[in-house]
Amino acid sequence: MASRRTPSSNPPSPKSQPKAKSVATPEPVTVPPDVTMEAMPPSKARAKRAAVGPPTVSLDVRRGMIAEAAYLRAERRGFAPGGEAEDWLAAEAEVDQLLRADRRTPQ
Repeated sequence: MASRRTPSSNPPSPKSQPKAKSVATPEPVTVPPDVTMEAMPPSKARAKRAAVGPPTVSLDVRRGMIAEAAYLRAERRGFAPGGEAEDWLAAEAEVDQLLRADRRTPQ
């Protein structure tokens, strides 16, 4: 028959206790006010965005976006054979439209 141990009779050894994980907290990043656009008057913020220009997407990233959109279209139609080219062309048009809309969005 096994004997019962009470917490006061046998304290757990340090090896049996789980070690607390030390979590490093990230250092706060201080950004000077002249870098953030929220601190600028709207006209200056617009001028800075116009000087920087819209973000560009590399050809590899664009192709990945198209491939993902084409896959989702094929998935919606149940991966039925024969529609791969249509899926790709429709996805390409969709991604290009999204990328053009991103450039035209007033900031």
